[in-house]
Amino acid sequence: MRVLLKWLGTMVVGMAATVAVAVPANASGYKMTHSEAASSLRSVGITWSSSGNCSDRYNSTCTSFSQINSGTVNGVKTLKTASGCAVNITGGTEVGHASGTYSHWNGYKVDISKYTCVGNYIRNSFTRIANRGDGYAQWRSAAGNIYCDEGNHWDILYY
Repeated sequence: MRVLLKWLGTMVVGMAATVAVAVPANASGYKMTHSEAASSLRSVGITWSSSGNCSDRYNSTCTSFSQINSGTVNGVKTLKTASGCAVNITGGTEVGHASGTYSHWNGYKVDISKYTCVGNYIRNSFTRIANRGDGYAQWRSAAGNIYCDEGNHWDILYY
């Protein structure tokens, strides 16, 4: 009986240690450099543009990927491959966007050009949800990401 109790005690301690280290990964992933993100996006044919033709994170006329979440990059790549549409990013992590936890600056959002193909894909593949506080229409993917039609571009939030 004493041996059985000692064995059970060892099993409980071992199981507790296993449970303590079984922490789910952060869905947003890790922070990427502009170069890493650009290379990853380019690999599936995603383009980007800026009115300033630059990538300086501290210049609002640039389109920067510095400190973008790898989950955001993967989300845009999934949109491109699943839709089969052209995707052009017009806004990344540069200054000039609204602040907040799930913001462009913090790596959770991108803006993309409005093309008929990608718009049709979003509207037909995702669930229409309530308008955003500023009145813009929104759709939610099965993964929980939010696609907002801001009139002249799509603002996309990847959790």
